[in-house]
Amino acid sequence: MADQVNSLEELGQVAAGAAPTAAVVEVAAPREPVRDELGRSYATGKRKDAVARVWIKPGSGKVVVNGKDMKTYFARPVLQMILAQPFSVAGVTGQFDVMATVKGGGLSGQAGAVKHGVSKALQLYDPTLRAALKAAGFLTRDSRVVERKKYGKAKARKSFQFSKR
Repeated sequence: MADQVNSLEELGQVAAGAAPTAAVVEVAAPREPVRDELGRSYATGKRKDAVARVWIKPGSGKVVVNGKDMKTYFARPVLQMILAQPFSVAGVTGQFDVMATVKGGGLSGQAGAVKHGVSKALQLYDPTLRAALKAAGFLTRDSRVVERKKYGKAKARKSFQFSKR
């Protein structure tokens, strides 16, 4: 409680714009990189029902998903583009190798989960990249999920055909 004003004299100094004599200014410590003994950073990414476990380490830019190359696992160019977004935003394209395992959901959700995991792992490996990734919205989990089916309905919201007679 060093920021407390203890006397009328100190109150006058604060009102005049001068700092009290016993004020302590705390500066936030910079974030430290989080890496394991092999020099990798790990993060979990999620999207819809898909969960991705992602490890990144410095390398040539090779991406392996569930033991397969990215281009064979995610055959559609749109999904490959989604995986490349965090690297291009952070400006580190081709500098990190990625090893990911993904479970659940479909291919689109899995690509989003790997993207989320890569973004989180990048900011853990190099905390200076956090600002760019956060500004692009890659560190926030996309919370949109499929709405459940309700009883008395054909789907989540669709009703059965109305019949007057």
